[in-house]
Amino acid sequence: MAQHEQHWTEEIRSEHSLFSINFKEVWRYRDLLFMLLKRDFITFYKQTILGPLWFIIQPLLTTLIYIVLFVQVAKIDVGGVPSLAFYLSGVTIWNYFSDSLIKTANVFQGNASVFGKVYFPRLIMPLSVVFSSLMKFVIQFLLFVGVVVYYAYVTDEIKPNMWVLMTPILLLMMACFALGVGMIFSSMTTKYKDLSFLLAFGVQLYMYATPVVYPITAMPDKYRWIVSLNPLTSIFECYRFGYLGEGHFEPQRLLYSAIIIIILLLTGTLIFNKVEKSFMDTI
Repeated sequence: MAQHEQHWTEEIRSEHSLFSINFKEVWRYRDLLFMLLKRDFITFYKQTILGPLWFIIQPLLTTLIYIVLFVQVAKIDVGGVPSLAFYLSGVTIWNYFSDSLIKTANVFQGNASVFGKVYFPRLIMPLSVVFSSLMKFVIQFLLFVGVVVYYAYVTDEIKPNMWVLMTPILLLMMACFALGVGMIFSSMTTKYKDLSFLLAFGVQLYMYATPVVYPITAMPDKYRWIVSLNPLTSIFECYRFGYLGEGHFEPQRLLYSAIIIIILLLTGTLIFNKVEKSFMDTI
């Protein structure tokens, strides 16, 4: 009797090369990615009174607090642009970065029960975090654009320019940065769980090493080079320069940021790929 070979649709193996990342498989599970996006965006706010309006209230309240603290009290010069537009620009993109980073860093711990029950490409989870945070950013970004339109065409206090076209690239760079660093921390927290607390504290400190609440020109010259080493600095300065028409922006610094971000993304992906094979034994 002839033996017929069986052809399997899926083959799950624990042993594979560190560099064997099956992106085709990730693409096949794109429906799962969309389901996770729906869960994060809708379910999280389903039992709240204001729902997605919190996406607007939070950056507005944060911006008003920054205006009081850093403009009224600390007397920081924001470069001659309206303080509302200046701080809202920093708050919106910083929220996207920090939200993506912290949630990506908690992927293994937060989804351990799901990982232990069903198979799917583990890379789907950090990708869903970045995309769900992007949906939140879009709402806050529309608020920011409304403020920019008001100050540009009603009061004529700011002058947007062609650098606004860099927005998708700047977002991609921030997403890759958050994804790379987040996956590194996510892989490490499978053994050292207290690193998640350290990261939450570190992100708060990192904000002050990034020109979120101050323009880089407000830094003393002897410390400005330290802030310039931050890969996010050129991203924030380009974003503000494009929409507000003011600021200290050096286009070549974006190339430096891109190189650092690519290195971190590759490192994070490789570490994540290695740890995902055995993390259920340590988490």
